[in-house]
Amino acid sequence: MTTVNMHEAKSQLSSLVEKALAGEEVIIGKAGKPLVKLMPIIKDESPRVPGRFKGKIRIADDFDAIDETLISSFESEAR
Repeated sequence: MTTVNMHEAKSQLSSLVEKALAGEEVIIGKAGKPLVKLMPIIKDESPRVPGRFKGKIRIADDFDAIDETLISSFESEAR
């Protein structure tokens, strides 16, 4: 585990990122207190599952209805 203060992190960011990508835990702190953990983003490679939210999402019957008052407020000139 590597722990560095904010100033060190600014000057050594590239090497700290490389350590995190290699699997090492990197903690950045301020005034001796740990604040954040630097870690790689792991992309989700699992295939998408169609229909996963079937029955969980409802679209209102008036979803496509246009409110003329709202439209006119967008189209009116700035005052």
